[in-house]
Amino acid sequence: MRRVMVFGTFDLVHPGHVSFFRQAKNLGDYLIVVVARDKNSLKAKGRLPKNAEKSRLAHVRKADLVDKAILGSRTHNFYRTIRTHKPALIALGYDQKPTVRQLKRDLKKHRIKSVQIVRLKSYKPNIYKSSKLLTSS
Repeated sequence: MRRVMVFGTFDLVHPGHVSFFRQAKNLGDYLIVVVARDKNSLKAKGRLPKNAEKSRLAHVRKADLVDKAILGSRTHNFYRTIRTHKPALIALGYDQKPTVRQLKRDLKKHRIKSVQIVRLKSYKPNIYKSSKLLTSS
């Protein structure tokens, strides 16, 4: 079974996220979605998500394409999450940091080998982007 892992805040599950999940799922057999903890979203984005982590997790779990959805590490140690779930591939959203090159270098530094990294395409980012949708609601 080829496991694919994605990470994100997923404050609102919208068509852009569904496209993200579909693209990721097409790269393997089993899609694992890691939903960011509130405090890690605050650290990364400078603001708390509108919806609490358990609510965001519940919405992601309802997405048909998602085989498993989990909350990220409390300590922002996604390397531990990667080691635990052993994905063959990590799919990054079109606008997610880090770069593919940086992530490959970091995984190597953390002795995580043979994980492919792929950058996925955007889906109508001028319409379906959580930050835009949240400010218009």
